[in-house]
Amino acid sequence: MLKLRCALRPAALLRAPAAAEAGVLPSSREQPRAGFASGPQQQHSTFYEFRTYSIRPDQTSAFLKLTDEKIHLRTAHSELLGYWSVEYGGLNQVFHIWKYDSFSQRAGVRAALARDPSWISEYLSKAIPMLTSQDNAVTYPVPWCSLQRPPQDGGAFELVSFQMRPGGPAVWGDSFQAAVTAHNAAGYGKLLGAFHNEFGTMNTVHALWWFESADRRAELRHKAHTDARVVAAVRESVRHLDSQTARLMFPCSFSPMK
Repeated sequence: MLKLRCALRPAALLRAPAAAEAGVLPSSREQPRAGFASGPQQQHSTFYEFRTYSIRPDQTSAFLKLTDEKIHLRTAHSELLGYWSVEYGGLNQVFHIWKYDSFSQRAGVRAALARDPSWISEYLSKAIPMLTSQDNAVTYPVPWCSLQRPPQDGGAFELVSFQMRPGGPAVWGDSFQAAVTAHNAAGYGKLLGAFHNEFGTMNTVHALWWFESADRRAELRHKAHTDARVVAAVRESVRHLDSQTARLMFPCSFSPMK
């Protein structure tokens, strides 16, 4: 079983120096100070693109069949981490995650796809009429958690997205980490990754969970509601929360992460 490398200590967020916390501003020659950043500096160029496609209700089966047959034309250009159909939290939707080493790599991939006749004729031209909308976001893993795979194939995945109040991780990062890791440490789900948006809706963070089944997820959620440590961590985190959404998803047959 893979071990989740998500630290349970407070997030290593950049903080203002003690003098600033006491109300004393630094001298002009000291500015700018990294300590006044709104969140941790991004140390790595690798990012993950979250994509959500809404499908015409009468075309869902056809779209999934076409994608199953032709996804190799797309994965020849860049790495697919997972591809799921959404069961609850969005009707007739699929959600997928793509990994890129840099923005220049992604730009090169998009340019190559635009010149790929097989991709255009065999997949894109057929798939686009089946869709009603597309949405994407660029995300980075949070500093205290790296992306993991589920301990076994199958099961149910949940993507929980939190819209936090403006201010950035320097304001709500520690409490978000405490709430997520309290659930994970107690075994109320298997945390596969936590992410924050770089492009898309700002001040948004995501937690990707794995459960043995949807029923097991429901059972664990009920138990979490009676765990004083989890309740206390969540109560602190929701002070910074505007809204949240959750999607229960099942991996497609061609998804690398199952």
